Amino acid sequence: MPAPVPRQRAIPAAEGGQAPAATPNGGSAQDSSETRTPAPRAADPSEHTTDRAGTAPGGSGTAATPTALTLLLIEDDPGGSSIVPEPVDQSGRPIRVRTARNLTEAERLLTDDVHCILLDLALPAPGRAGDGGDELAVLKHVLELAPRHAVLALTGADDAERGAEAVRVGAQDYLVRDELDGRLLSRAIRYAVERKRSDSAERRLAEGRVRAQENRRLERGLLPTPLLDGSPLRFAARYRPGRSRALLGGDFYDVVRTPDGTVHAMIGDVCGHGPDEAALGVELRIAWRALTLAGLCGDQLLGTLQEVLEHERSDDEIFATLCAVDIAPDGRRAGLCLAGHPSPLLVRPGLPARLLPYDNNGPALGLLPGARWPRTQVELGGEWSLMLYTDGLIEGRVGDTGERLGQDGMVEMIRRQLSEGLRGEELLRTAVNEVRDLNGGELTDDVAVLLLDRAV
Repeated sequence: MPAPVPRQRAIPAAEGGQAPAATPNGGSAQDSSETRTPAPRAADPSEHTTDRAGTAPGGSGTAATPTALTLLLIEDDPGGSSIVPEPVDQSGRPIRVRTARNLTEAERLLTDDVHCILLDLALPAPGRAGDGGDELAVLKHVLELAPRHAVLALTGADDAERGAEAVRVGAQDYLVRDELDGRLLSRAIRYAVERKRSDSAERRLAEGRVRAQENRRLERGLLPTPLLDGSPLRFAARYRPGRSRALLGGDFYDVVRTPDGTVHAMIGDVCGHGPDEAALGVELRIAWRALTLAGLCGDQLLGTLQEVLEHERSDDEIFATLCAVDIAPDGRRAGLCLAGHPSPLLVRPGLPARLLPYDNNGPALGLLPGARWPRTQVELGGEWSLMLYTDGLIEGRVGDTGERLGQDGMVEMIRRQLSEGLRGEELLRTAVNEVRDLNGGELTDDVAVLLLDRAV
């Protein structure tokens, strides 16, 4: 049996330019009470414009026929059409007209294929508390009823001031009843529809910019602020999310100094690099900081962090790699715990940069319940630099060969950059930029790198 087709959310024709197919008798498929206008008069040549496909009305080409416009007239004359000339669209076809004698009937006829509303400001407003003597109460009610539709206000010859006020309140334009003719009305309808579409597009663009700014502020606030007060160590970091126009990815890092003088540093990577992974990375970073400040370290800390991951992840297949080091108060030794993560790079004066031992690497967090993560003691010496990084730095391609940079390629690259005198922020910035250049463009994975330096 075929799968059911899901219904799409209806978009008002005022924004989307769409209308339902006509019924066999020429009316709308959504409402059979539509008032039909007579056959169109000849279109004014000065009004001919190119259609959406770039073909002038009446010209050759295979362009699709533009959708006919629909007008909803709201006025209290039982005859309805007596005050409205025959409007036509830019192709000379009649604009369909529906007539409502009051707002209750208008609400029923206001279906998604309506493009424009023509409202008689002389229509009595519904009894609502607080309206008082507001002459535009009926217009405000219609604007609330149809916030995404174009609205034209209709006034008397001696009431142009109220028409101008209607535009200020929210109508796209106003028309004087005694001056109304078919050409003027047709042009006003088309203008109002296009202006509403333009205003709606501009509003959506502005809303999108505000949301983007809020997201940037939020992501910037979620990036870590290292707590190293009182420590002689210098800190530098570089972060590049894989998601386009994002500030935060699935990689995370942090550095804190506990009251006993120990400096704890961590870097991790949640599998994937979407917004859900970024949120989980923030949760793990905050949990790591709280557990570290509470006195946990090594295997006990990682075991608790795995419990946090298991509770917070959206899918049982999600895991995270992590590298954690705790540097003794004298700065000469460090403990290293690896959970499926690449080993840090150690740089010391007079010696080539090298990777720390990887033999005691434990599984990534979230893979094996009850797993253990051995802690390896590492001698750092008096003067050193320790670089922690995520696999986004080593998994980029190298030119057209298709080969990945890998850890060996990264080590050689860092050795060369150190020989050129690069240090700290400049070293990290150059390394990340070179990896991107070798890849032939932006990296698809998140990249995080942090550097701790101790000088004597």
